Amino acid sequence: MFTRIALFLATNLAVLFLVGIIMSVLGVHPGQMGGLLIMAGLFGFGGSFVSLMLSKWMAKRSTGAQVITQPRNDAERWLLATVQRQARAAGIGMPEVAVYDAPEINAFATGANRNNALVAVSTGLLRQMNADEAEAVLGHEITHVANGDMVTMALLQGVLNTFVIVLARVVGGIVDTYLSGNREGGGRGMAYFAIVLVLEMVFGLFATMIAMWFSRRREFRADAGGAQLAGRHKMIAALERLSLNQGQSTLPAQVEAFGIAGGMGQGLRRLFMSHPPLSERIAALRSATAA
Repeated sequence: MFTRIALFLATNLAVLFLVGIIMSVLGVHPGQMGGLLIMAGLFGFGGSFVSLMLSKWMAKRSTGAQVITQPRNDAERWLLATVQRQARAAGIGMPEVAVYDAPEINAFATGANRNNALVAVSTGLLRQMNADEAEAVLGHEITHVANGDMVTMALLQGVLNTFVIVLARVVGGIVDTYLSGNREGGGRGMAYFAIVLVLEMVFGLFATMIAMWFSRRREFRADAGGAQLAGRHKMIAALERLSLNQGQSTLPAQVEAFGIAGGMGQGLRRLFMSHPPLSERIAALRSATAA
């Protein structure tokens, strides 16, 4: 995990340095640029890392998930034993295991540390999936944890947030200067703040598309990991079961991207999907079997 963080931070700093050079060529004062980069980095990464650190607490609170400390029935004993076995196979620490009340088939994993994560399943999953299908879903979520997907998403979002803040203000300043000419007394007018607000929304949309593209790619990797931990036929069966029972998710927005079930989307809406269509995920697993 620390290597992943170091690489992301190094990449971000290198690109920001390049942006600084480009902005200097465009006539942006170096001192202003340095302050802007620091401010953008603090705000851009700050929110992402706070959300990451609080992710387990927020997920439990928003879903009402109850962590299994002492199994009360056979289903809870099976959940704990399966997660423990898969976590050992994946080389991670034993996550907390929880159940939350929801009618749909779903599960999610979250946490700031791959050795101190949370894996939660819905009551709908326990009622509607057989043991093989549920095992595959758990393998999918364990793979998310083992791959450090929560940390990577937070880092990626921090980088994107930083660039949105920087580019909106730099481009906004250039546009404001062009529109106002040599404004008496210098400084920024009210138009600048309106331009920046609009640009942040526009650039934010593009940033969301990039984040969702990465999120879709990690779902394919988690499916492959689930197939390795539980068996490819079990992973395919689990996704087929999801496709037959697909409906509106009741997961809160802050954890929906980490659930196994994805929404359906076409056209432009597809660009903002956190999960690929289930048909594509099933096809990817089947093509891997044939290869």
